[in-house]
Amino acid sequence: MDPRFGQTCCQLCYVLFFVCFPLNNVYYYHLTQAINIFLFNTFFSSAEFLKTFIGHTDWVGSIDYSTFDNNQFIYSGSDDKTVRVWDVDNNKQIQSFNGHSRNVSCVKFSLYHYYNSHRHVICSSSFDKTIRFWDFKHNQQLQVFIGHIWGVRGIEFSSFSDGRYLCSGSEDRTICLWDVETSKSLHVFKGHIWS
Repeated sequence: MDPRFGQTCCQLCYVLFFVCFPLNNVYYYHLTQAINIFLFNTFFSSAEFLKTFIGHTDWVGSIDYSTFDNNQFIYSGSDDKTVRVWDVDNNKQIQSFNGHSRNVSCVKFSLYHYYNSHRHVICSSSFDKTIRFWDFKHNQQLQVFIGHIWGVRGIEFSSFSDGRYLCSGSEDRTICLWDVETSKSLHVFKGHIWS
């Protein structure tokens, strides 16, 4: 079972919200700074506010989620240079990683580590030019990918091979393809130009 979708459809039918967005043609501007994460239940005709996660000291730029062992987790990356893990059921932060030296641009739960070694791992990219893997159950950094010459804007795991491959997009105008199992860069795609 994919831990990103949980045991039943109803368990994770939430909107994770950290920036302004329209809902039923009404714009919600609950954040003066996007340093909190709000959780809404979307099964109702008007969204029901569920929880707020507070802890980041600067803008939250990326979030992801997963469900396993009957627990729901949210992961967040921020301009405060941290990656944080939140326990949804207990409404609290359970982990914070401080290894990046610049803003964290993207966070993703690693299905590859979950399927192949039953580890609970988050991957994060940053403007410090690195991609890092964090085991939040054992509170340790597992891997660091270095290859981009400018900040890494976004990351995405493959939808095949249990998420073994990772793509990263950078301000250096390249896309890198990585093998998570071997920690090797497989290919650098070039061709984007400044407009």
